Amino acid sequence: MAKPRMRRRRVVTGYDGSDHSLQALEWAMDEAELRRLPLTVVHTWQWPYGEAGEAGEDAGDRGRPAAGRVLRHGADCARACSTIVEVVTDLYEGSAARRLVELSADAELVVIGSRGRNAPARSVIGSTASTVAAHARAPVLITRGTGPIPVPLHPGPVVLGLKDTTADEVLEFAFEEAALRRLRLLVMHAGHPHHLTAWGVAMAPLPDVDDSARVCREWVDERLAGWQEKYPKVAVDVCLSTTAPKEALLEASAEATLLVAGAGRSALLSGHLGLVTRSLVRHASGPVAVVPPPRDPPVPAGP
Repeated sequence: MAKPRMRRRRVVTGYDGSDHSLQALEWAMDEAELRRLPLTVVHTWQWPYGEAGEAGEDAGDRGRPAAGRVLRHGADCARACSTIVEVVTDLYEGSAARRLVELSADAELVVIGSRGRNAPARSVIGSTASTVAAHARAPVLITRGTGPIPVPLHPGPVVLGLKDTTADEVLEFAFEEAALRRLRLLVMHAGHPHHLTAWGVAMAPLPDVDDSARVCREWVDERLAGWQEKYPKVAVDVCLSTTAPKEALLEASAEATLLVAGAGRSALLSGHLGLVTRSLVRHASGPVAVVPPPRDPPVPAGP
């Protein structure tokens, strides 16, 4: 189990006045209250901006004030509707993705809205969410849909997709989120048990499916043991599935309060999310949290 990481300083959320960003703002307010952290509300603008872009050549001078009014509205909503200790604003001229990635360097969490799975994959908000999730230094939580966050009578669990390369930072985020929200944690290990790779060593195919499932479950239990000891109040369910990981997690997202996945080492090496995580960001039914890989992964011992 990894050493406890240093607590970061704030929750950051992007706000542009749209219904999608209102839902992201509401989720960010919850996170800031639960974590007892300040909230930074970010709004970015580029010329032409809103109606000012149609008002003549000198309207550029009015772009920044107009953007400032949108930002103040978001911050005022956060102050009026929460008990957050501090709400600050950040107005930036330029790319929203660039600014959110910059602010993620000293953030506990970045929250951003998405148009949802029925929107075009290249929509502006969807593109921003994918870019921020791939490059941020902090976990990125991507909300779905518009309007207030639904409050079901029986909220679903926090769902974690677990594989042999899942970083400890991903498990820590999932356990902490389940603890903060007092929800069950559903750990899903999807794939074909006879192709399981455990402890970094490929296992020989097992002729008995029951034996394969048993070995797989033992590996999962060992992987979770330290975290269950650290978070004793989090009830954990384990689901072993022979379905392909992407399909299994997308199906689970329909009932989940939050789906947690790792960005993968490819985010560091190529600046892109892994294939499964990218699909979850674009097509999951509910909110998705993408946890970045450690910047300095431990060096494995031995050959």
